[in-house]
Amino acid sequence: MNKVSVLFFAILRDKAGTARSELDLPEGENVAGLKQALFERFPNLPQHPSSILVAVNKEYAFDQDVVPDGAEVALFPPVSGGSGFPTILSVTKEALDLNQLLDQITLPTTGAACFFSGMVRGITAGGEAHETMHLEYEAYVPMAERKMGQVAGEIRSRWPLVEGICIVQRVGKLMPGTPTVLIACSAAHRDTGVFEAARYGIDRLKEIVPVWKKEVNPQGEEWVEGEYVPAPGD
Repeated sequence: MNKVSVLFFAILRDKAGTARSELDLPEGENVAGLKQALFERFPNLPQHPSSILVAVNKEYAFDQDVVPDGAEVALFPPVSGGSGFPTILSVTKEALDLNQLLDQITLPTTGAACFFSGMVRGITAGGEAHETMHLEYEAYVPMAERKMGQVAGEIRSRWPLVEGICIVQRVGKLMPGTPTVLIACSAAHRDTGVFEAARYGIDRLKEIVPVWKKEVNPQGEEWVEGEYVPAPGD
């Protein structure tokens, strides 16, 4: 067994009822297994994937990353950054709970929120009309979440009155009618750029965030490729 030290910060410290705990993990256990062990020991911890960030030995870590023996693991909520406003960034296999995500970017000053949610289309009527049985989404998760942070930073630079930002991409096998991605921006008023910011967010995500989809239809399957080639600075 490997021994690790777990540190809790902010609201997660309150939910766990402690600032520090020691945990025994099977050798080779990854971050996903670590979180599951913590959920069992501390049932009051929020279990939505966008509610907890993990760092291992002071570096961001993700579900597939192995936790080494003797590691210092830190758990904390999404970092709000210098703006003081919430920024939710996540790649997840879990169903998107739009109400819960909205709650996380709603502040006492919030009076408007704009959502864009993409979903799996079962029937494509335009162009080469065809049926889609399901889509399979794949992401390079560490880079994807880093690039989501870049998109959020670009939004804040262009629309400084935006308060909360949520960028969540779902991966895995998704059936028609299933939400696949969510971009949401909140602000005090509707004329602060929230509409434009959400539109920019989804467009930019499709340019620089490494997420791919394979379409499965009655005729077979194929990976759907984009056309944008990132430039220096992207």
